[in-house]
Amino acid sequence: MDNASPPTCPMNAQRVLVLQGGGALGSYQAGAFQALCRAGFEPEWIAGISIGAINAAIIAGNEPDKRLPRLKEFWEMVSAPVPWNPPVVTDRGRSVFNETSAALIATFGVPGFFVPRIPPAPLWPKGTEQALSYYDTGPLKRTLERLVDFDLINDLKCRLSVGAVNISTGNFRYFDNIEFKRLGKQIGPEHIMASGALPPGFPSVVIEGEHYWDGGIASNTPLDYVLEEETRRDLLIFQVDLFSARGPLPQTLLQAAEREKDIRYSSRTRMNTDKNRQIHAARRAVRDLIAKLPDELKNDPSAKFLSEAAKENTVTVVHLIYKSKNHESNSKDYDFSHIGMVEHWNAGVRDVHLSMRHKEWLERPQSDETMVTYDLTGEEGTERPKGEQE
Repeated sequence: MDNASPPTCPMNAQRVLVLQGGGALGSYQAGAFQALCRAGFEPEWIAGISIGAINAAIIAGNEPDKRLPRLKEFWEMVSAPVPWNPPVVTDRGRSVFNETSAALIATFGVPGFFVPRIPPAPLWPKGTEQALSYYDTGPLKRTLERLVDFDLINDLKCRLSVGAVNISTGNFRYFDNIEFKRLGKQIGPEHIMASGALPPGFPSVVIEGEHYWDGGIASNTPLDYVLEEETRRDLLIFQVDLFSARGPLPQTLLQAAEREKDIRYSSRTRMNTDKNRQIHAARRAVRDLIAKLPDELKNDPSAKFLSEAAKENTVTVVHLIYKSKNHESNSKDYDFSHIGMVEHWNAGVRDVHLSMRHKEWLERPQSDETMVTYDLTGEEGTERPKGEQE
């Protein structure tokens, strides 16, 4: 392959963890991280949106031996147990439990995360911060300050990128500790909170005089940012998504609401992956075409420019997607029940184990493709490479 460095084995590439937003489902990411660490895949770069940004900050903001304990502490804290055992005989009984648990969360908030405003938002004067959100996220700031070493993040021991949306301009912005270091700035709790400030539940966060909301409003996955930022070094990306684009036809209003949410928050992942695979294919085509040019044309300034622009890295994306259970509904992303947290965490561990059963794909360099995406869990735990996003 002319004008391109020989592809490395995926296991020798830079390791990146990409974490989607999804509220209470975020413990799936924590379980996946636990299993990845046990398999020897500590990330060098973590990019997150919303709850993914919180998980990312806890990981990047702690030494390797403290990352998992801090994640467990966070998820144990925010998933307070309910005072009764859920009915587990039928999916219907469990669904009733889940909806009840979510209703209690909506009423009373989540320990260490958010509390309802008293009096409620509609009773506050127009234009005040309290009038613009149902909950106060002050507890989250204190939690981040306790569980995350921001000095460690700003020392660049691990790259951290979290995304948010500027309310005034509607533009997406990433807060990246590498970029901040060049600008003489530092990542703090406010940047993580901005990435998870989902309206109208949570208030906007002011950074440098600008108001920011949850990055999931514009794009619920940081994959596109990672691919745009690193075009030279080969990447092995573990992308952990909390909403699946595929699902059954809804049968009830609650199922319809859940299905709409799944599609809305997963669609960006599908678009970004497909778009970047097309870009990689186009670069490969340019390189192939230049290789066929006569020598006198290869030295043409336009050919040299295209040759340089067509150089690229190889990218391997391992896509882990949380698959909803039959008893889950539209409230699954704000049902912070302890039993739900444990189920999601264990699902993340299981899916990574399924993906790691056969590591042959990690040990062979890519040949014709410069971007390959795998869904190694598949249906019923079968491994299969995929060319299109699930």
